[in-house]
Amino acid sequence: MFRRAFWFTAGAAAGVWATTKVNRQLKKLTPESLAAQAADKAVEAGHRLKDFALDVRAGMTQREDELNDALGLHQDPDRPDNVTALPGPRRLRAIENHQIDNRPKLSYNRNEDH
Repeated sequence: MFRRAFWFTAGAAAGVWATTKVNRQLKKLTPESLAAQAADKAVEAGHRLKDFALDVRAGMTQREDELNDALGLHQDPDRPDNVTALPGPRRLRAIENHQIDNRPKLSYNRNEDH
């Protein structure tokens, strides 16, 4: 008799457990639940994208500072907008040699009236 009661109770518990498990899965597959899951995934992806963009921006700023130091471009604290000061213009020999010719310069501007 105790054997039968034990197996009856074990079967009932397994049935309740299985029914609960199936009902949870069915609730997850409703359209409202699927929409909420998709929205959560989209928000999570947005946060990851934002973090990636911030990491890229920080890397760009660091690399820009390294390049400015390597090229000798430093910020002038006297300027109100704190724009980096560029070195003076340099003329290339190829340009100077090209301008020695007395040929007229051709304009390649399409918007210029002819």
